[in-house]
Amino acid sequence: MDIISVKDLKKHYQIAQKEAGLAGSFKSLLHRQYSVVKAVDGVSFAISEGELVGFIGPNGAGKTTTLKVLSGLLYPTSGAVSVLGFTPWKRQPAFQKQFSLVLGQKNQLWWDLPAQESFILNKEIYEVPDAQYKSTLDTLVQLLEVADLLKIQVRKLSLGQRMKMELIAALIHSPKILFLDEPTIGLDVVMQKKMRDFIKDYNRQYHSTIILTSHYMDDVKELCDRVIIINQGRLLFDGQLDEIIKKFANHKILTVIFSKDINPDALKSVGQVREFTYPRALISVPRAETSAAASRLLRDFPVADLNIEEPAIEDVIREVFTGKDLA
Repeated sequence: MDIISVKDLKKHYQIAQKEAGLAGSFKSLLHRQYSVVKAVDGVSFAISEGELVGFIGPNGAGKTTTLKVLSGLLYPTSGAVSVLGFTPWKRQPAFQKQFSLVLGQKNQLWWDLPAQESFILNKEIYEVPDAQYKSTLDTLVQLLEVADLLKIQVRKLSLGQRMKMELIAALIHSPKILFLDEPTIGLDVVMQKKMRDFIKDYNRQYHSTIILTSHYMDDVKELCDRVIIINQGRLLFDGQLDEIIKKFANHKILTVIFSKDINPDALKSVGQVREFTYPRALISVPRAETSAAASRLLRDFPVADLNIEEPAIEDVIREVFTGKDLA
């Protein structure tokens, strides 16, 4: 069952233009000119209950704008959007109690108070029964391992600790849908891993529907089977993550360790040598020729170890953004 439906969503802005200098300022007062910025331009997709979907794209692609429309913070220019059967920008209380939007660079907690005070405030705002609040809070505190941080002022917490508290505040009313916009931004690699583990466990345990935006491909690879790729306001791809590999990566990478020094020029007969620093070489070969290339290496070169890998997902996504044929 689709609980999020987006059809031909558009969000356009008019931006005032001004020439440089004092004369330009006077001219703009009398004859102001505008340009149209198409933040989102005809995006359509549907998401089923319980899905954890990666919503990815470069800066300015339209990701955050789309999430803000889905959560009712912005009105669209045109298009039809349904979230849990509601029109988001009508901002009906019954709808607002069933989702959360977490912006990685925004703070919803009271800065000078312990986080637990903000949790209590959210409990009252969302009218969460006492028993449900205690049960949910205990579960989230345990999952995020923050029992010793609840009574500490938010401003005295580290970035990673604050992000954990932001998640608890967003989840205290057990939303059916969670919009996560860059939840691991600015965190170190250890904290990123902990946040990913939490998101994965929460999705599995509560069967919540999650849309995740991130610039960190590790987030996408570890959490999302399905990805929606957007660029310049337009949808480029919507499908399984492994389908991207098949569609846009027509090669594989052979990682070779040699037992003896060799002439790297001799490897050109196998494939494209991307890197060679003895004893290791990275060779790109067409997907259909992988087996033959591996056999040639084992037969003609002193190979100590050989590994066949898919190209890095970052490289594949880069191919999509550069306009490679999507058919």
